[in-house]
Amino acid sequence: MRMAQGIPDEVLMNSALIKELAEEAKDSAVTQGVLMRLQETPNSSEVVSFAPFTLFPTPVPKAVFSQALAVQTHYNTLVDKISQDADFLQEALASTITVDDFTARLFKIHQQILKEGRSQSIVLGLNRSDYMLDQRENDTPSLKQIEINTIAASFGGLSSRTPDVHRHILKMAGRLEESERILDNNPAAGLARAIAKAWELYGSEKAVVVFLVEDVQRNIFDQRYVEYELWKRNIHVIRLRFEDVFKAGSLDQDKRLFVDSKEVAVVYFRNGYMPDNYTSEQSWDARLLMERSRAVKCPDISTHLAGTKKVQQVLARPGVLERFFPDQPQAVQQIRATFAGLYTLDLGPEGDKTVSMALAAPERFVLKPQREGGGNNIYGSEICQVLEQVKESTERTAYILMDKIHPTPVRNYLMRQGSPLKISNCLSELGVFGAYVRQGKDMVTNECVGHLLRTKSSEHSDGGVAAGVAVLDNPLLF
Repeated sequence: MRMAQGIPDEVLMNSALIKELAEEAKDSAVTQGVLMRLQETPNSSEVVSFAPFTLFPTPVPKAVFSQALAVQTHYNTLVDKISQDADFLQEALASTITVDDFTARLFKIHQQILKEGRSQSIVLGLNRSDYMLDQRENDTPSLKQIEINTIAASFGGLSSRTPDVHRHILKMAGRLEESERILDNNPAAGLARAIAKAWELYGSEKAVVVFLVEDVQRNIFDQRYVEYELWKRNIHVIRLRFEDVFKAGSLDQDKRLFVDSKEVAVVYFRNGYMPDNYTSEQSWDARLLMERSRAVKCPDISTHLAGTKKVQQVLARPGVLERFFPDQPQAVQQIRATFAGLYTLDLGPEGDKTVSMALAAPERFVLKPQREGGGNNIYGSEICQVLEQVKESTERTAYILMDKIHPTPVRNYLMRQGSPLKISNCLSELGVFGAYVRQGKDMVTNECVGHLLRTKSSEHSDGGVAAGVAVLDNPLLF
């Protein structure tokens, strides 16, 4: 297995130096605020540790990094256009909503909002497009999109704090030139800037921004950095759960949303992306109440649906991107260049062909359900087990099939609280944060606001930082 060129062996294999750097790195991470609550005490603000991270930054080719940043505003536009195209969402999700109850419930809210008419012309989108570098033998690495997250795209806060940790460690290791190649990165400020713009356009200085959060929140500091950027602008932020909105939320005759007599300008969803987030019918009632209101939703229900895996697969069909960019062949080309192979499992000859292809060579593919949050994808022999069970039924339409990406491993140390210090073969995933605000037909702001690099041991197929598999990282451009 070929390894990518990272930190040289004389550093990696110097055990005394590595031990010293590891201790220094932990203190640096805590000092910089790269923090998470401990799993054992997730709701105690008094028991925290450093969020997991790599000891060294990971080399990333400058060309593909620049490509990922450059295409982000097109992805923002694409997501926004999909969210406004009710016919496209209906066609794309028709098969999925017959077998996937969660997507069906979201779609039912979407239909109700369409029937009633949207109460708010301001749209706020905060998303993150995730990529891996596909490295085939003797080929230059190519950027391939894994997914786009249109709800609760996390780690914009913590990734704003990690560059200084790696700069410090590289300096201590005598790698001054590399330390100067670590990029500044502040997605928290960019995400907050877009929320602030939506709040401003809403037009009520007394109205608050709601962060809609889970009961148990280990990753609270990631959210706090975005929140504090809003407080700096004198924008009042409150944190609520679905049940709080259900108990204390109401709409007035103008469909303004009030919770405990506070008018809500923006609802920023950091919860609501998985079935488990909806613990009762009250959660669904609260989601509908917020969607029906004049508050700006991030995301609104149609933007949430635009981020489903099924929509991702349909977009890869010939001619579909042109529907959204009829006069922009360059945008189409830039987006399509990042697509991996995506295949339908709908009933019919095309889906049958996909099933046969996956059963014949499961190691070439990833089977994906319509879920966010990491740890849901299916690999290898498990693909055969799942497809053998569902191949003759409509249940198979709850999944899509995607080509497996082959990144080049890099050796690094993964710093986790309580874990032994050992060298690992690691794979990385690059995320790019996008933020946009539209009012009516006018795109008020559309920008790329930063990046996120996450790295995991190559022994793990799937899973993110919050799921306990990946760790935070920084790109070292070359």
